[in-house]
Amino acid sequence: MNPQAAQSYLRTRVLTATPEQLQMMLYDGAIRFAEQARAALQKQDFENTFANISRAQKILTELNGGLKHKVAPDLCGKLASLYNYIYRKLVEASAHHRLDSLDEALKLLRFQRETWAMLLGKLAQEKAATHAARLDMPEPSAAMEASISIRG
Repeated sequence: MNPQAAQSYLRTRVLTATPEQLQMMLYDGAIRFAEQARAALQKQDFENTFANISRAQKILTELNGGLKHKVAPDLCGKLASLYNYIYRKLVEASAHHRLDSLDEALKLLRFQRETWAMLLGKLAQEKAATHAARLDMPEPSAAMEASISIRG
């Protein structure tokens, strides 16, 4: 895919995503940039290390800025602390060329992404259950069950 088509695709994806999907995209982006920074740091390519860490830091700033403290102050306070900690680990990795700091930031970002994915799965199940409860379906009967077992 050419770069212009890729950019157009990404733009469309972002503009049509739900807030939950956007959060997942931010985690994915932060992880991708941190992984690229890790590869660059291993090669001692400090310019690319800095560039990719800076991108990951911008995403963390966005995640932190998107927290709604009025809605869930305790949760947002804990997430803000976590995002700030990850940000500081990225600063350490960039300034002191510390692979262990970058690895810790990556580990936490992956954990957050996995947690978010599990939450999205649970929300999808709840939404499906709510919609299923609204359907006007007849109760299963013996004849219905018999026809199912004959076919199967």
